Amino acid sequence: MNYLFAFVIGGLLCVIGQLLIDDTKLTPARILVGYVVAGVILGAVGVYPALVELAGAGATVPLCGFGNLLAKGIRQDVDAHGLLGVLTGGLTSAAGGITAAMLFGLLSAVFFRAKEK
Repeated sequence: MNYLFAFVIGGLLCVIGQLLIDDTKLTPARILVGYVVAGVILGAVGVYPALVELAGAGATVPLCGFGNLLAKGIRQDVDAHGLLGVLTGGLTSAAGGITAAMLFGLLSAVFFRAKEK
C-alpha cells in the first residue's frame, strides 16, 4: 500500500506541474520555484509532514519536498542556535542532496561533452 500512495501522490504532483505548463503562461522555472515555496508553506502549517507520512518518497522526492526540508532545517536550527539558524539551517539540512546534485553534475560534465546543433 505504501508504494501505491507514493505513486499516486508523486504522480499527482507531476500532473499538477504538467497542467501548469500546458494551461498557463508560467515558465518552468517559475513553476519549480512555486513548488519549493508550496513545500515551505505546507510544511509551516503542518500539512506536509502528514503527506510525507502517507506517501513517503512520493512526497519527499519532488521539489516541494526540498522546500519542506529547507523549512524544517531552518526551524530546527533556529530552535538550537537562535537567529543564526535562519542563515545556516536550510543548507545544513539539505547539504547531502545539494552535494549529490553538484557531484553528479560535475561527473556528467567530465564524462559527457555537449554537441553543437
